[in-house]
Amino acid sequence: MIARTPGHSFVLSLAALLVAPFAAAQTPAPTHIFGYTDFSAQSKLDSAFMAVPDAALAGQHLKILTAEPHWASSPEDKKTADYVAQKFREAGLQTEIVPYSVYLNKPVKIEIEAFNAAGKKLMSGPTPEHVDPTAYGGDPFQNDPRILPAFNGSSASGDVTADVVYANFGTLDDFKKLAQLGISVKGKIVIVRYGGNFRGVKVMIAQQYGAAGVLIYSDPADDGYAKGDMYPRGPYRPETAVQRGSVQFLPIYSGDPTTPGIASTPDLDPAKRTMDPAKMNQPSIPANPLSYKDASPILQALDGPDSPREWQGALPFTYHLGGTGAVKVHMHLEQDYKLRTIWDVVGMIDGTDPAEKDNWVVAGNHRDAWVYGAVDPNSGTAAMLETVHGLGALLKQGWKPKRRIVICSWDAEEEGLMGSTEWVEAHMDQLSHAVAYFNTDVGVSGPNFGASAVPSLKVFVRDITQEVPSPRGGTVYDQWKKDQQENAGRRNAAARERSADTDVRIGTLGSGSDFTPFFQHAGVPSTDFGSDGPYGVYHSVFDNYNWFIKNADPTFVYEQQQARVFGLEILHMADADFLPYDYKLYSTEVASYLDAAEKRATDAHMNLDFSAANAASKRFAAAGAHVASVQASLTPGSHAALDAALRKAENALLTEAGLPHRPWYRHVIYDPGEFTGYSAVVIPGVNEGIDAADTARTQAQIAILADALNRSAVILEAVTK
Repeated sequence: MIARTPGHSFVLSLAALLVAPFAAAQTPAPTHIFGYTDFSAQSKLDSAFMAVPDAALAGQHLKILTAEPHWASSPEDKKTADYVAQKFREAGLQTEIVPYSVYLNKPVKIEIEAFNAAGKKLMSGPTPEHVDPTAYGGDPFQNDPRILPAFNGSSASGDVTADVVYANFGTLDDFKKLAQLGISVKGKIVIVRYGGNFRGVKVMIAQQYGAAGVLIYSDPADDGYAKGDMYPRGPYRPETAVQRGSVQFLPIYSGDPTTPGIASTPDLDPAKRTMDPAKMNQPSIPANPLSYKDASPILQALDGPDSPREWQGALPFTYHLGGTGAVKVHMHLEQDYKLRTIWDVVGMIDGTDPAEKDNWVVAGNHRDAWVYGAVDPNSGTAAMLETVHGLGALLKQGWKPKRRIVICSWDAEEEGLMGSTEWVEAHMDQLSHAVAYFNTDVGVSGPNFGASAVPSLKVFVRDITQEVPSPRGGTVYDQWKKDQQENAGRRNAAARERSADTDVRIGTLGSGSDFTPFFQHAGVPSTDFGSDGPYGVYHSVFDNYNWFIKNADPTFVYEQQQARVFGLEILHMADADFLPYDYKLYSTEVASYLDAAEKRATDAHMNLDFSAANAASKRFAAAGAHVASVQASLTPGSHAALDAALRKAENALLTEAGLPHRPWYRHVIYDPGEFTGYSAVVIPGVNEGIDAADTARTQAQIAILADALNRSAVILEAVTK
């Protein structure tokens, strides 16, 4: 049944009237798309939509959104909310600005000094983020007085003077290695480099090992001169640039630290807030980021044993482990913690199908930034606004979706996914009917497309990218596949896990962006995508409009591409004849995860019984094959009952009890790793039990996984035409 408009004749005339820098018509439209019994009408609608997103307009959005530093809760942040809301309303979306009251720190004083054993001062900082204004055009944004000192969100205040130990990336393995080498971090300040895991996990592990404070710096080996020319000559991190970021313990829960599991609305009863720091997902020790200019004299003065050679970075001296008293650092951090107002912008288009209009298709991107945020996140926001522009053009011609569309501009993502998490926690009942959440964040930093998704939506993502033209010729899918073939998958670290899927590689969903509360807490099938390139100024002053037009997308054609991908995701999920979920592929992935976990357990000499999980996996696979056969034989008409079952099957993969040590995370197949934060751990209850060498815990998690797979299989087995 098609319930979009009284007619579709408008689409051809609309497409003929609109022009774009590169036209969708360059690529033959697919004749068959998963989710449709007849794709012909949708194909015309897609063509009309893709003619609307405008590269030049995307550039204008980006310039306006990044004109001022707009840290979450600031007056400048509110201005960006107002701008996005204006564009939503102009497109015809029912729009509201939704405030939340969340617990944020703002730096009052950031002072870091280093001394050698004789008391000679080695450095005093942080050094201002500054490049030579006469070299390669300089940077026109670096001197804005509204730029906050470089700091870590969720850091504790503290006034600490202590000996220094170098701990590489600050992974759990790195701290274990130090212990094996006889280097204690207890009572010391640990200096670690960015990379390897989420920065909050670095601080969490350091705190568990007794550290008094943490300094996190960007090593030039990872995104500085060792990679290529530094900004403003090239795209990589200059010596004074600092990577800010939250050190919230994200693998425990995301969102406002005072309200886990409930929405932090402005009128929330204060008695419902958790104000005890010991019960929050935040460190109790101070942490702060450094540039490699400021980290260098600290690292160079360390003595003690040479670091393991794989710990050596690109600074021009041998890295030592320290801990001998050769260097002491004084950290004096004063944080102003209080409840601050943030603003989500939410736009809706009502659904029209009586049986499915209350099923929500949600799409979002965050808007707040540590400073200007040209790449992260407002390249995504600019693309999203052009997606909304395209949807608005269709609305003006009479189109209406079958399912409700909800488009969101999140706030305070950088502080710990706060805007999205609070909104999800406020809408848990409605989200049990949400059929998808589509996320973009770092929308464009270069020309190389990549995506992550729940396995049931991998075919869906591939289908979308085979419709959208690439500025490099052919389709986005063509270029994506070519990049992977030429680079053996090196561009997308998340795609390197073991997989039974042989098509273009799509990564798994870990964390670090706004899909987390939707997928891993509420169980909404999700995707995340971006277009990547050399990008060394992440979370620094230099992630600004000037860097973007020099290095990422000077003509904004990749912004246009991303707007088209985002829009087709929304259009297809809102109007598909049946939900395009592929449980056959999902079950194949799950079986591969179980095989790998069983091998890991055997290698670890753990006596575990996987028989219940393996039986459940086979049942889940048979149910997935059954549903695939039903989907392949569908004829035009209403498939609301099928859709309801497909959606419930994903919800069945949640466990009410949540994961051990972190019950807010409830997905039994995918969650961020407890000690990784960004990257996913598959079948996390089982694999993290194996990591901990805890046989009883792991066996219990195998049973929980088997129960979830059986619950999902029962739902799929009952599917009929």
